[in-house]
Amino acid sequence: MNLVVNGDAETGPGGTPEPVAAVTGWRVLQGAPALIAYSHGGGYPGPKDPGPTPRGSRFFGGGNSARTVLVQDVALPEGGATGHAAVDARRVRYAVTAWLGGYAAQEDGARLSVEFRDGRGTPLALSVLGPVTAGERRGRTGLVERSAAAAVPPGSRTARVLLVLTRSGGTSNDGYADQISLSLASTAAGSAQ
Repeated sequence: MNLVVNGDAETGPGGTPEPVAAVTGWRVLQGAPALIAYSHGGGYPGPKDPGPTPRGSRFFGGGNSARTVLVQDVALPEGGATGHAAVDARRVRYAVTAWLGGYAAQEDGARLSVEFRDGRGTPLALSVLGPVTAGERRGRTGLVERSAAAAVPPGSRTARVLLVLTRSGGTSNDGYADQISLSLASTAAGSAQ
């Protein structure tokens, strides 16, 4: 089960490259995010460009700000196969996945990080995905899948999911992201949450 709310940009206002004031499930810390439809056209990633398969109808874009930052603080389950006791016994692994990309040969990009924290908010571990460079996209507009997995550090109670979309040139922030996912799995029973 994906612990990230609206990691696919499908919920709430949007559909165009115009910035939105709020994004369902996320706090906007900086900038002006856009939830852009794959059908929009105009050089933005479309249904035939590299990206998730299957994909929804929209993806995250950086809007018109040089730097757009979205954050989501996720509470880890208290009980069950991936709950606090299992985490503290080192029996839980996490997997983080995101599709990240940009526009043509530009170096605008997206970076996703997940920081596990203890009950007081002290950072315990960090995973960073991206940004995907223009070279990694072979100079094409689109999104490329990135992922990481490891053991959840003992003492973890929350995970801070941070999406940073950065403009390197031009007027639009063409850092793109979609299908952001954080999941937990028990190494003892093999059950996932």
